[in-house]
Amino acid sequence: MAQWRRGNAWRSAANRRVARLVALSGASVAFAVSSTAAKLPAGLPTILLDSPHFRSLLHSDQAGVNESAPLDTGAVCQSATATIQYSSGTTGRVKAAALPHRSFIAQAAGFHARHVRPRKVHERTLMGAPMFHSMGFFFALNGLAQGLTTVVMTDAATRAGLRGMLEAAQRWEVTEMTAAPPVVLGMTKDRCRLTSLARVVCGGAPLPTSVAEQFRRRFPHVDLCMAGGISLMIDRDECSRVGSAGRISHNVEVKIVDIITGEPLPVGRKGELCVRGPSIMTGYVGDDEANAAAFDSEGWLKTGDLCYIDEDGFLFVVDRLKELIKYPHEEAGEIPMALVVRQPGSKVTEAQVMEHVAKQVAPYKKVRKVVFVDSIPKSPAGKILRRQLSDHMQPCHVSRL
Repeated sequence: MAQWRRGNAWRSAANRRVARLVALSGASVAFAVSSTAAKLPAGLPTILLDSPHFRSLLHSDQAGVNESAPLDTGAVCQSATATIQYSSGTTGRVKAAALPHRSFIAQAAGFHARHVRPRKVHERTLMGAPMFHSMGFFFALNGLAQGLTTVVMTDAATRAGLRGMLEAAQRWEVTEMTAAPPVVLGMTKDRCRLTSLARVVCGGAPLPTSVAEQFRRRFPHVDLCMAGGISLMIDRDECSRVGSAGRISHNVEVKIVDIITGEPLPVGRKGELCVRGPSIMTGYVGDDEANAAAFDSEGWLKTGDLCYIDEDGFLFVVDRLKELIKYPHEEAGEIPMALVVRQPGSKVTEAQVMEHVAKQVAPYKKVRKVVFVDSIPKSPAGKILRRQLSDHMQPCHVSRL
């Protein structure tokens, strides 16, 4: 907030290729801890947050400071870049998305406009999503905007994973928490007693319907809500719409277009989701090629999500366009395959997996190869790192589908 007050842009970096990302954003100063400072480019001024000098500054009484003195701040306009957030890089190279100040103003305004029940002063939100992720970053700011108590986990709690998060939720008697789909799944299998919890806001990736149903059976007193950059579920009736990503937030225009012609589609038809409005990013920093592919001539952002909107205005995310099999023919050189993690003690076979999938998909989507692996690579936010899955793939004979 202090950086924004001075008109500076904030960049969060949580990636092994930190040096490249910092160079891409053009950062002039960095905040780091001793264990991560070495990853930064040489010569970049760095403030160590775990240094004795910085910690003493936080706990000093600021004697001699003239609090009435005017702050030296620059002029800040809503179109100026407020933060640069990096994409997950699950399907390709990491990109740096620039978000202006108006984006957070529009998101907060949309959130307040949709909030159908009054907030209570004793409510506490646990930051289950990391702040380098857009959802965690927004909810941290939203707590400040509403004057609520926000619980931020310590490094030790974060390293403890799900157990550390749930223990923090119990200790601080939180009423709301943010979580990625893997956390929601973990909560259904844990024996935790979260009696104070009233709502879980899930985002970052689609939540399988089966997991949502398990959660509601395990925590019948908790509202499970979905949140995304353009859609949000708030009231209990909306949260019960299984499989939906919610209704479209205020201050956002959307349209569903045909993936071939680009023509707008009516309600109920599946196509690519395109969005426009003040909350949308202004573009990818230093990547003209990505910007040309992401935006059309009228300023619509092409999300790459295959979606449809029902007659009640609920958005449903079906798939990612990059993950669809567009050419179901042997000349395409690709066939569907599955990477499977067996449950402990399971003896499921390749044939059984292929038979199970075959009963649920179109003929050209049938799995033709199964590879059993120990784990599926995921990002810190819980997204599957699809670009790493290729390590498990080997050339195989393409038979007629």
